[in-house]
Amino acid sequence: MRPMTPHAASPASTGPSDPISASTTMAPSFADLAKGRPLVVAAEMGYGHLRPARSLALALGVPLFRAESAPLCDEAEAGRWSRVRRGYDALVRASQTPIVGGPFDALLRAITEIPTFHPRRDLRRADLGVTSLRRLIDRGLGAGMVAALRADPRPLLTTFYAPAIVADAHGLDDVWCVITDTDCARIWVSERPESSRVRYLAPSDRVRRRLEAYGVPPEHIHQTGFPLPPQLTGGDDLGALRLNLAARLRRLDPKGRFVAQHRAELETFLPEVEAAADPRPPLLLFAVGGSGAQVDIAVAALPGLLRLVRERRLRLGLIAGIRPEVHAAFVAALGRAGASEAGVDEVIAGSTDGVALVYEPHFDAYAAGFDRMMGAADALWTKTSEMSFYAALGLPIVMAPAVGVQERYNRRWLSEAGAGVEQRPPRDAGDWMIELLHDGVLARAAWTGFLRLPKRGSHEICRLVTGAGPAPGLGIG
Repeated sequence: MRPMTPHAASPASTGPSDPISASTTMAPSFADLAKGRPLVVAAEMGYGHLRPARSLALALGVPLFRAESAPLCDEAEAGRWSRVRRGYDALVRASQTPIVGGPFDALLRAITEIPTFHPRRDLRRADLGVTSLRRLIDRGLGAGMVAALRADPRPLLTTFYAPAIVADAHGLDDVWCVITDTDCARIWVSERPESSRVRYLAPSDRVRRRLEAYGVPPEHIHQTGFPLPPQLTGGDDLGALRLNLAARLRRLDPKGRFVAQHRAELETFLPEVEAAADPRPPLLLFAVGGSGAQVDIAVAALPGLLRLVRERRLRLGLIAGIRPEVHAAFVAALGRAGASEAGVDEVIAGSTDGVALVYEPHFDAYAAGFDRMMGAADALWTKTSEMSFYAALGLPIVMAPAVGVQERYNRRWLSEAGAGVEQRPPRDAGDWMIELLHDGVLARAAWTGFLRLPKRGSHEICRLVTGAGPAPGLGIG
């Protein structure tokens, strides 16, 4: 892809520098941590744990550490993590295979199972996942991280359950765990939750109730919202978010019907929309998950969407992430359709009829570019992963089929909030996407998500973990 140079015209491009993406190949060192600042840890099990951890690391001004990489584990443990990740990714992709994917989908559901709340019953009993994790801890899982925290005590802030459970099992006290979906499985909680020291940061009411049902003491649960990237929210006044949303609503409302119908409401809650004027067509992003699933949906939709791009009625970005095979599939699909890959800046500016293809081999560089695209985006078409929480930015989500039980709960959460729109047949996307725009469906979903969903998760989590707030000068909301 072409280099992603800074785009000065985008409101989201103004914000803190990115200490994480300064190096995409070298692991951070404990020397990079200021005294007393939290150790932020994630695991590369899809983007769902890395993305919120990166937001928190940026907000706190600290590096992001990986549970499966040096300096938190040795080569042998890294190999075990890698095998688990490869197996999970393969299962996710197989579960999406037409006709023959049924058994794999059933297995994925069993692995990610979240028990129903009703009828009410005791959900505290440890399941197979919990006992399996305990055996791994007994064999030394997370020993490097524990040693580092004992040598230099500081809060542990993690977006993956394993580091939190490991630290708790070894008697560490200052442990914070961010739940990254709108519901969670039993494995997020230790065998004996009543005596656990882990404090949980819940993004939704349902997660709070779920943790209590698993036996976590209510005083160990803090409902904060999801940690969104500080570049996309702004300061206490949510300045970047509000400017982006004002321009987005104008682009999502080409006939002006939504603004006319909701003028009084907009004047009260988003007066910036009056001054917003943007002649560019809306920018749609299609994002493939970390496992590489659902590329076929984007490929099927591409011919119809390209017609709108050529007519200058839509701008389009395809988010391949860090997977070279996804990037190759998108390149091939563009070639078959006679379309060109354009520079990210040219697509954001609306100065080309090409398609932005976002791919980087390393997560840190990819995530920085992705966040910049998100600041300019008007709608996101993706499966209902942790990206569901981005609807709080006033970004409507076109919901691809869920992969795994947790994504089914995310899908319901989005639908009940009015911030998600059902995907229609991909091959007809060129037709129904225009209908969603002209009928004001996407504009309504954007406005509803902004009004109803929590946006200050990063700020609340930083305040709780540090007792103060985000790092000086980072100005998040």
